[in-house]
Amino acid sequence: MDISQSEKNQAISMPSIIIVEDHPAVQEGLVSYFERTGKWRITGTASNLDQAKELLTKNTADILLLDIQLENELGLNLIPWLKQKEKSSHAEPCKIPIIAVYTAYDDYVHVSAALGKGVQVYMCKRRSLIELEKALENALNSENYIDKSIQTKLEIITGIKETLTRREKEIFSLVKNGIANKQIAEQLGVNIRTVENFLSRIYKKHGVKSRQDLQVL
Repeated sequence: MDISQSEKNQAISMPSIIIVEDHPAVQEGLVSYFERTGKWRITGTASNLDQAKELLTKNTADILLLDIQLENELGLNLIPWLKQKEKSSHAEPCKIPIIAVYTAYDDYVHVSAALGKGVQVYMCKRRSLIELEKALENALNSENYIDKSIQTKLEIITGIKETLTRREKEIFSLVKNGIANKQIAEQLGVNIRTVENFLSRIYKKHGVKSRQDLQVL
């Protein structure tokens, strides 16, 4: 059946999405859902960084829907590449799409890394696709979205940091990033016993018993 010009124009006017997801079933599910709504246009899909870069070199989209873990690669590494591409574009202005992360990771390290790179939407895969779609719609209206469970964790961590000394904040951040006590001591130029003493104070202030407890906050 031929597509009328008005239908073509309607499709072009729909907000567009590029999906970067390495799990075939998840990728297919996302494409199927958004196409079924009749409100979104899928510009393309990719399973790894090379495919994503090739796709984004030739196409534009309103939203880049990105998973953090792509096979053995970090999906977030696509963001600096996009920003560099925008700076080095000598032809038409290269607009960076809205970056939306849809991932299984809800820990502080991944969340802070994503937000630090400028991600506007961060949603966990346990949320429904209806919730994801709503978040993307809000992002098109300049409303950022962070998964509710993650917001709670970030608020807890912010509260914790407000009670810590400068050195305790440094050690707390390094622990949250998975750095071992020995490496923390080397990085700060202190002995390991000093790091352990600082950690004991941090545990006491916040009612936790181990560095593992800190890491899951």
